[in-house]
Amino acid sequence: MSLKKTFSADGKKCTVVFTVNPQAAEGSSKVYLVGEFNSWDETSLPMKKDPDGSFSLKKQLETNKEYQFRYLLESGKWINDWKADKYVRSELANDDNSVVDTNVPKDKPVSKKPTSKAAKTTKKSK
Repeated sequence: MSLKKTFSADGKKCTVVFTVNPQAAEGSSKVYLVGEFNSWDETSLPMKKDPDGSFSLKKQLETNKEYQFRYLLESGKWINDWKADKYVRSELANDDNSVVDTNVPKDKPVSKKPTSKAAKTTKKSK
């Protein structure tokens, strides 16, 4: 399982790739991503089954927020992401929810092109 995050250049969106590995999927032919970002709708976000038996789904989220989520297997079993950013106690069940944190890292590199003035000052004169 994993959460792979990439942030937009303006820092307003975070694209997260949610992945459930074959072992966690337990032979399921369907897995759903369910969380605060889809009002806990159990069927609106079906994950794509990959050739290796894993499931994945790419979802764009707002940055600087935390979203609770879980995966729902076709058997009705709920599972958490083993690589979640953290876990919080569910308000509705005697279990934990996974959390994805979309806070923009403070050390996020910002690419800036040098201005023509800056470029001129860095050139060595002959």
